[in-house]
Amino acid sequence: MKLHELRDNEGATKKRTRVGRGPGSGKGKMGGRGIKGQKSRSGVAINGYEGGQMPLYQRLPKRGFNKPNRKSYAVVNLGLIQKFIDAGKLDAATITEDSLVASGLVRRKLDGIRVLAKGEFTAKATIAVTGASKAAVDVVAQAGGALTVAAAEAAAE
Repeated sequence: MKLHELRDNEGATKKRTRVGRGPGSGKGKMGGRGIKGQKSRSGVAINGYEGGQMPLYQRLPKRGFNKPNRKSYAVVNLGLIQKFIDAGKLDAATITEDSLVASGLVRRKLDGIRVLAKGEFTAKATIAVTGASKAAVDVVAQAGGALTVAAAEAAAE
């Protein structure tokens, strides 16, 4: 076998149909689009239209609700806070939301910062944030620190 004898297998390739190239092609004149009407024109896509039948997206029941004033928290894991303390970017004595933003751990506060318990945490730190998971509060307490949640204090008053 030589390079000029190489061929694709029979049926492996199929030529593209060139529409509107004369009657001999079998797809000339109207190019398989029929006569007149919206669908024969170019630039028409009637998505979701089912010929007058009630479309699927309207037949299915509507469910759920998106709360318009939902709070959105910036999330931080304890493992990351520990890493920043080890690197000297955070002072373990008092960690506030502003210090987290200043250190670059959180880009912006949004509606507050919520601390989660993922990762190892060993520093004896005092953390004051808007929200925290129960597990995160426990982990910080075990390490000898304190995690205070501002939202809980505001609700208690």
